[in-house]
Amino acid sequence: MLFFKNKNPIDFIIAGLGNPGQKYDKNRHNAGFNALDYISGRAGIEIKKLKHMSKTGTGVIAGKKVLLLKPQTFMNNSGEAIADAMRFYRLTPEQVLVIFDDVSLEVGKIRIRRSGSDGGHNGIKSIIRHLGTQDFPRVKIGVGQKPENYTELADWVLSDMSVNERNLICRKYDNIFDAVCLIINGDTEKAMQEYN
Repeated sequence: MLFFKNKNPIDFIIAGLGNPGQKYDKNRHNAGFNALDYISGRAGIEIKKLKHMSKTGTGVIAGKKVLLLKPQTFMNNSGEAIADAMRFYRLTPEQVLVIFDDVSLEVGKIRIRRSGSDGGHNGIKSIIRHLGTQDFPRVKIGVGQKPENYTELADWVLSDMSVNERNLICRKYDNIFDAVCLIINGDTEKAMQEYN
C-alpha cells in the first residue's frame, strides 16, 4: 500500500503584525505580535522556527492545522513574508488571517472584518500589495487615536502603551482567541456578530 504525504499540511495561516526586537515589544504597533503570543501559549504552539522571513510555529487550533506567523521584515514589509508562506503552502488569501493594531478604534476594542482597505495601515497595505487582493480576514485591535500632542502618526504607533492600556487589550485576548477559532472554521460572520 502506498502512502502519500499530505501536500498541504496547513489549513490556515494566522499572522500577527509587529516589529521585531525587544525595544518594540510594548509599542501600539506590536498589538498583533502580542495577541499571537497569547494565542500560541493558549494553543501550546511554540513560535520559534525561522521560515518565510518570519518566526513561525505549527500546530492545531479548533481542529485546523495552522501556521502561526510573526513577520520579521518590519511592519511595512509584512506582505513579503505572508505572501511567501501563502505560496509555499498553496493557500488562498481567504486562508490567511491577519491580527493587527488599529488607531481608529478605542484601546481594547476588537473589530473583525472578512476584507477591506488598508485603512492607512502600512502593514496591511504591504499585504494587499503582495497578495494582490484585500479579501483576507482580519482581527483589528484598538490602540487608540493619535492625541493632538503627537504630530506624526508613526510616533504614536511606535510609542509604548501604558500598563492600563495593555491590561485593557489583555482582557480581550480570550475573545480574540475564540474569534480566531470561528474564523478558521468558516464562521467569520458569527465572529463578527459576537465580538464586534
